[in-house]
Amino acid sequence: MEKVLALLLVALAVAYAVPDPRGVIINLEAGEICLNSAQCKSECCHQESSLSLARCAAKASENSECSAWTLYGVYYKCPCERGLTCQVDKTLVGSIMNTNFGICFDAARSEE
Repeated sequence: MEKVLALLLVALAVAYAVPDPRGVIINLEAGEICLNSAQCKSECCHQESSLSLARCAAKASENSECSAWTLYGVYYKCPCERGLTCQVDKTLVGSIMNTNFGICFDAARSEE
């Protein structure tokens, strides 16, 4: 237990020693490698295929393909930009397999 605590403290010390900590673990820019969407400024960690590295990417714009929420925090299609809705048939299997894809649309515009 003491060894694990010591390793954790060393890792934190290294992270704080970096002159500009932005982009080391969080607030990653588009194109930077990520493990989870929470690390990206855009809140989308995008992966082309199951064999490729995930990278931060911009959210999907109107009339673009999108994904509904995923369990893993890594998307094959990014979620929609703020104010847009991903029109998709959500399923439990789709959430697990990361295959709930749809199209972004502006719900406010369609109500008019």
